[in-house]
Amino acid sequence: MSRGGGGAGYDRHITIFSPEGRLFQVEYAFKAVRTSGVTSIAVRGKDSVVFVAQKKVQDKLIDPTSVTRIFKITKFLGMLVTGLSHARQQAAEFRYKFGYEIPVDYLAKILADKAQVYTQQAYMRPLGVVSMLISIDEERGPQLFKVDPAGYFIGYKATSVGSKETEATNFLEKKFKANPQLTYEETVQAAISALQSVMSEEFKATEIEVGVVRDIGDRAFRVLSADEVEHFLTLISERD
Repeated sequence: MSRGGGGAGYDRHITIFSPEGRLFQVEYAFKAVRTSGVTSIAVRGKDSVVFVAQKKVQDKLIDPTSVTRIFKITKFLGMLVTGLSHARQQAAEFRYKFGYEIPVDYLAKILADKAQVYTQQAYMRPLGVVSMLISIDEERGPQLFKVDPAGYFIGYKATSVGSKETEATNFLEKKFKANPQLTYEETVQAAISALQSVMSEEFKATEIEVGVVRDIGDRAFRVLSADEVEHFLTLISERD
């Protein structure tokens, strides 16, 4: 791909800056995520973290249970991915070397460092992937991190990624302006409601997938079943 006008030729290598100081190859990686056709939203509550993603099955012959964007990285850490990642390998190597589960912020840093490396060499191309990581930290409580193709990572109270990212971000900024301390059920409902609002449609339980981690019991990450998702959709419908 080559840009016309003043940007012609500046997208041929990742290490070439345009006269405006832009790296077009990095911008292309961001655009690949935003044009994926799927929107995902994550919300952090006072005792839990939740992310929700659209579940699109492109072919009627595909088994819907084999389609997912949510993955369990360790027993306590979940990740929602738009693109590809190598997070499980990094988490396994950390546990083997140090004897305990990898902290979510450290895994975010590793993924960000890896993404940043792919913006430094002319023979490489940026990774077209955005990852959202959730877990319960023993000292800091519920944690939510996002890693982007430029190698930037940071913690969020709520965030989004995908085709409706701008609209979702505006919605979440208004929702969390007063810094509410949401319970688990409120957090799940807030994430699903935000996705329904920006997509302007009411989802069925089979059209979304929800990953949660709670600061109770063993604090394990899990994906909600269709019945559990249906329960929250009913609560939202009755509330509205």
